[in-house]
Amino acid sequence: MLEVYIDAASAGNPGPSGIGIFIKGEGQHIQISEYIGLTNNHIAEFTALVRGLEEAQKLNSTLVSVRSDSKIVVASMEKEYVKNEEFKPFLEKALSLSNTFDLFFIKWVPDSQNKAADALARKAIQNNNH
Repeated sequence: MLEVYIDAASAGNPGPSGIGIFIKGEGQHIQISEYIGLTNNHIAEFTALVRGLEEAQKLNSTLVSVRSDSKIVVASMEKEYVKNEEFKPFLEKALSLSNTFDLFFIKWVPDSQNKAADALARKAIQNNNH
């Protein structure tokens, strides 16, 4: 099973934003830190989810467990619904990607269990500021 830890960071809301993805399991140890431009934190969290699922799909895994400290992202995936129209395209893309796996789970985790992805997201913003 692949464990995909995702997080986002924004310096301001909206502001310069980055995403962090940490994938482990099935012999993988992948770290992704990307600057995604000026956006708000929720959009950044959904962007991290979509990118994490895209990366998992490239690894041809059938079992994927995503961990996120974003309650809105986890709840939206579980309910397959989001109120805010701005988030709908991200949710639709994430649901479409999640359906390509035989088994897909998403779980909320506290910040303390998501430090690797958080550090990668913050690093993306810092690296862009230099």
